[in-house]
Amino acid sequence: MNDSLRLDPAGPVLVVGGYGTVGSALTHHAAKEWPLLLTGRNPDRGNHLAGGNVAVRRWDLTQAEPFEAGVRAVIGTVNDPDDRVLRAAVGAGIPYVDVTRWTSRVTRALTLATLLRPQAPVLLSSGWMGGVTNIVAAALAQEVGDPEKIDVSIRYDTNDQAGADSVDFIDRLGLDFEVRKGGKAAVVSPLSETRWVDIAGQRTKVARLDTPEQFTLPLTLGAQSVATRIGFSSNSSTTALLAARAVGLFRWGSGERWSPVRRSLLYSPGSGGTAHVRVDVEGPGGSRTAVISDPKGQAHLTAVGGLLGLHEILRAGAQPGVSFPESAADPASQIAKLESYGVTILRS
Repeated sequence: MNDSLRLDPAGPVLVVGGYGTVGSALTHHAAKEWPLLLTGRNPDRGNHLAGGNVAVRRWDLTQAEPFEAGVRAVIGTVNDPDDRVLRAAVGAGIPYVDVTRWTSRVTRALTLATLLRPQAPVLLSSGWMGGVTNIVAAALAQEVGDPEKIDVSIRYDTNDQAGADSVDFIDRLGLDFEVRKGGKAAVVSPLSETRWVDIAGQRTKVARLDTPEQFTLPLTLGAQSVATRIGFSSNSSTTALLAARAVGLFRWGSGERWSPVRRSLLYSPGSGGTAHVRVDVEGPGGSRTAVISDPKGQAHLTAVGGLLGLHEILRAGAQPGVSFPESAADPASQIAKLESYGVTILRS
């Protein structure tokens, strides 16, 4: 494969996966600000978005044919398993955002991008919902001082619209992962440490999940303990997942053969739902809570995180190098942008 991207400051923003579930939501907003080039494996699926300043082309990341384009920035909204998009963008000095990687792939991307010595901003924004969780945690951390503990509680609406990549995390549920507890490394199991949490007025049972912000927030904010847990709007989904864990499905059934069974536990996208995430931060200045809600659902909230990332890497004065969404200089302005896209953030 010999993908060739080149920097064109007057060119379009390349949205890889631009007509998928998240990509379509991002395109709706981003097309009002920049010309766009949308890519994916089946361009016919994106024809309804084409026209005006939006073009559609084929770039199938699983196939060997090369891809060439001149663009001002790149955002990845689908998995980039072989780092094709990352290598092409960073190698050409093009500002780059990624919102799709789970933790191990974030660490790999961080290493690879650093080794490539980026000459443009590289924003790894794969914390839950396109890094929105990271941004809100950073804003709360500013209020309490050096954060000692950050808890993220997700209420996953099983009626929400969702792309196939949205439940990739279910394939990680058989793997223990490392977190920080009390400033020290600790290994935890997925779907362990259950608790009940009030999320947007809904009593929700949540359990541990491997997500990138548990890796980045201790590094960027100095948080001593970070925990992300997930629960579901359907009690039967929560019960089914915890029962599957109890019988070891995610360990003995971790291979490709059992993938349809694992994914059937969650992937049944509906007509729409509301995304809710609660963030609790404790520090020397006390404790703060914020509940993030997006009535347009998780795909829209992830797209909004990507939009904030594009604004960050394209702003005047943006510096070359790798960063995470919580590293933005002014989290308060990021919060205001979130709210301008219809996201509500209730603080207490």
